[in-house]
Amino acid sequence: MTDHPDFYTKTMAKVYANQGYLTKAAEIYRFLLKQNSDRQDLPDRQSLIDELSEIEKKLSEKAPDDPVLLLSKWIDLMLRYNGLKKLKNIRNAL
Repeated sequence: MTDHPDFYTKTMAKVYANQGYLTKAAEIYRFLLKQNSDRQDLPDRQSLIDELSEIEKKLSEKAPDDPVLLLSKWIDLMLRYNGLKKLKNIRNAL
């Protein structure tokens, strides 16, 4: 999974949601809504809100100790941690 905002599109959020990565899909929907927060008149904005609501509803229905959800979160955290370690090593090398 990528964390680069260039890939944060409505289509990518749907792909993540269809694959069961609901947390990541919700993150992308929130990002898209935040990016366009000053443009309340966008016709696509309501569909983003609706999609996010649906994802959040599904997330709230999942048990917090769901092994798939926990594994997904753990993998995301490990990828972020490794990325931060690499950045720290680069900074220390400068």
